[in-house]
Amino acid sequence: MDRTRFEPIAEPLAQLAAEEFTPRFGEAPGGTADQPRWQRLRDAGTEVWFDTGDLDAIARRWTRQCSAVTTNNTLLNKEVQKGQYDALVRRAAELVRRHLGDGVDERRLLLEIAFVLNARHALRLVEAFDAHVSVEEHTDLAQDPEGALAFARRFYAICPQRFYVKIPLTPAGLIAARRAHDEGIPVNLTLGFSARHNYLAARFARPAFVNVFLGRLNAFVADNGLGDGDLVGERAVLASQEVVRALRRRPGEGSRQIGASIRNGRQVETLAGLDVITMPTGAADEFLDLPAPDLRPRHAGDLTVKLNDGVDPRAVALETLWEVPEELERACDELDRRDPAELGPGTLVEVLARHGVSDLLVAWTQEDVRASREEGKIPGLERWGRDLAGGRAGLDALMNLAGLNSFVTDQQAMDERVARVLRS
Repeated sequence: MDRTRFEPIAEPLAQLAAEEFTPRFGEAPGGTADQPRWQRLRDAGTEVWFDTGDLDAIARRWTRQCSAVTTNNTLLNKEVQKGQYDALVRRAAELVRRHLGDGVDERRLLLEIAFVLNARHALRLVEAFDAHVSVEEHTDLAQDPEGALAFARRFYAICPQRFYVKIPLTPAGLIAARRAHDEGIPVNLTLGFSARHNYLAARFARPAFVNVFLGRLNAFVADNGLGDGDLVGERAVLASQEVVRALRRRPGEGSRQIGASIRNGRQVETLAGLDVITMPTGAADEFLDLPAPDLRPRHAGDLTVKLNDGVDPRAVALETLWEVPEELERACDELDRRDPAELGPGTLVEVLARHGVSDLLVAWTQEDVRASREEGKIPGLERWGRDLAGGRAGLDALMNLAGLNSFVTDQQAMDERVARVLRS
């Protein structure tokens, strides 16, 4: 997709999104109170973020120790479904049609309206809390490096003081994130699930932030009857933190680790010392209610994952969550020797495959994508067991596919709401 297609309408849509935006940078309008337990997390080295788009819920918990909010297609969809943005949807559609004509393709129309909705809601969060906000692109751009870069530029230009741009960890997303980094745009590379995911991301794409969606990893083990699921995701995120922290000693590589998909307050306690924890408000409340949390920093090796008797961790590629093989290091060495401006998504897949790590960036078939989308967030071993046991896919790669498809489903729900509003 040619990103120049998006430029003529970028400025008027940005103006609409930022209409009446009155920031108070540095005045902390939502953060004059103190919360000693958040301060203890900060003292341990952890930034406190909230993983929600609900302004009222954030306001009840925000203090000056908090610094950012993460949103995504799922969370924004919840806000859009409330109807609070219906008038904005109609105005955005009118503006798009005025510039591109009444015959504008529906997908393009929905893409542009989603841009306005994401930007407007993120600006409301900035205005309310003086927070940094991770604002996520439409899922149609997940396989389109040129389009993803174009929209990263557009989001960042609206509020460079506070916006991070969320781009999914796909081959195309890695390319877009690297180009955005080279232009000085801070990227939150989302949908990471392992230390090796984030080793590749930090070395090649160099985003400001990388993620491990730890709660979904625990759910995979529990839902498939492999064990209770405890500490699987926590071990993965701590292993990734160690890798990312080591890479920060290298010139030009400064990614920071986010623990995402938090499910409860105990996970916040376990991950004290992580660069960033982004948590839903329910988990935040649980953490604040813990009687005497132990906030000493932990290492991946401190955590023991218990599986049921007879479960072979190699059969479900569990090691792909916390091990970084030498083959991946060599693949990244090759990528370092090449001009990133000349690389495309297919090249990343080819280089990793040539070095023996084709199970990390998998060439999924259309049938794979369809099956994953039907399953939802958590893959089932009945469908994917052979792929994991045979080395076709790592567990991290499979969870990444499922995670992207779950975001696509929520994006479609939001797009359908927008389409209904336009028909009404």
